[in-house]
This record gives sequence, structure tokens and C-alpha cells, in this order.
Amino acid sequence: MPEENAVPAGIVESTERSVEQKIHDFSELLKGIESLDEKKQQLWKEIYENAIADRQNSYVMFSQLARIVHEKSTEHAVHGKTIATYIERMSRANDQLIKLAELIAKAQSGDESINAEDMFSKINAGR
Repeated sequence: MPEENAVPAGIVESTERSVEQKIHDFSELLKGIESLDEKKQQLWKEIYENAIADRQNSYVMFSQLARIVHEKSTEHAVHGKTIATYIERMSRANDQLIKLAELIAKAQSGDESINAEDMFSKINAGR
């Protein structure tokens, strides 16, 4: 693959730092919810980590392929399905983050009706 299509130096590293900072900030948010037990806190953190990492990794790969196919119909024909797959993966990660935000909002409002089965079903509904 020509260097002009490679992911620019520093993008992956800055993306990893960005993910780490987001995870740290999210962990701090969870610590501030008094009604949240440790198991839910760990589960939500793992869900968040996975969704953020999936979205960031998909974006990097999408960006790289978008540069390759830009104004090249042959390359677009070859890589079009893969690009669509990355867009779909980013969308699913966004859906998971939205569902997680809804659960956190419920927890912050003191709604104790949240249970593990409810969390999994809401999060997995977007898959």
C-alpha cells in the first residue's frame, strides 16, 4: 500500500490517548453515582471501553480506506463493502453508548429498577 494511503503518524497514538482519557473520565462519572454498586460500575465501564475502542478503531480504518477510494471508482468497488462495515460498526458503538447513557441517567435519578438483565437486553438490542 502506498505511503500516501497510510494512517498518518501519531493518529493511532493520539486515538489511544483519547480513548484512555475518555475511559478515565467515564470511570470518574461512575464513581460519583452513589446508588451504583461495584459490579454495575465495572460492567458499565467495560461496555464503555469496548464501545469507544470499537468506534475509534473503526474510524481510523474507515478514514484510511476513504483516502484510498477517494475519486477512484475501481478502488471504491473493491473496498465499498468494507467501508460500509466500518460505518455500521461505528453506528452500533454509538447506539451502545446511547443506551448506556440512558442507564446512567436512570441511575443518577435514583431509579433503582435497573437490573442486570435489563442492562444486557437494552445494550444488546442495538446489535
